[in-house]
Amino acid sequence: MTAPRPSFLTRLKARIFPEIPDFYRLINEQAHLAVECTAALVTYMQSGLDEHASHVSELEHRGDRMKNRNMSILHHAFATPIDREDIYQAVAAIDDILNYAKTTVREMQVLHLGPDEHTLAMAVLMHQGALALESGFAKLEKTPLAAEADASAAHKTERNTEKVYRKALAELFNPEHYLLTLTAQQKQDAEALGVLTTAMSAAESAGITPAVGFMLEILKRREVYRHMSNGADRVARAAEVLHDIVAKVG
Repeated sequence: MTAPRPSFLTRLKARIFPEIPDFYRLINEQAHLAVECTAALVTYMQSGLDEHASHVSELEHRGDRMKNRNMSILHHAFATPIDREDIYQAVAAIDDILNYAKTTVREMQVLHLGPDEHTLAMAVLMHQGALALESGFAKLEKTPLAAEADASAAHKTERNTEKVYRKALAELFNPEHYLLTLTAQQKQDAEALGVLTTAMSAAESAGITPAVGFMLEILKRREVYRHMSNGADRVARAAEVLHDIVAKVG
């Protein structure tokens, strides 16, 4: 049995006043995915396994599709429950967090660099920031003023990440710390550089290759640390967007 066709007045009303999409739900879905993706990033930093790296990438690809869907709905929406520009900024800012989670993992794989205590600490903070954002965006529809505390909590993770970043750099440029914490993989990488010193004596090569390995380690890890610090900036940017929305609708 087919459903009765809507009346002419109902159809006319729908044409003149289209239904407003539930942008609160759409943004909440994105924020929840950011929580999932940063949780996967933490898991990768704990294990260093390729399967966990792939999971981060899969979630980011899902995030791209969700962002595109939300942007398309926003583009075609007749009206929005909050400022259109704020919705755009929220969608873009949350997506940036997923992008940085994925590119962090990809960068580490390209550089053949395993996780360490600092990349784990920064990943945990990124996840905490995503959790705060999810909590805040979920409150916008009914209790927007309560979301301000969540915006502040998310922003705080960026400041704490900077502390981890500075500590990581201090250790990174310390040769004694490098020698004390030298892993089997780092030692193997340094020995592999012997091909660059074939014209030298064994004693000379033995003295130089560890130093070259140390310098390469600095360059690679500094790149990843800085990338994760920039990822924390994206969490802070999303927190600022949440704060701006609260200021307008609260």
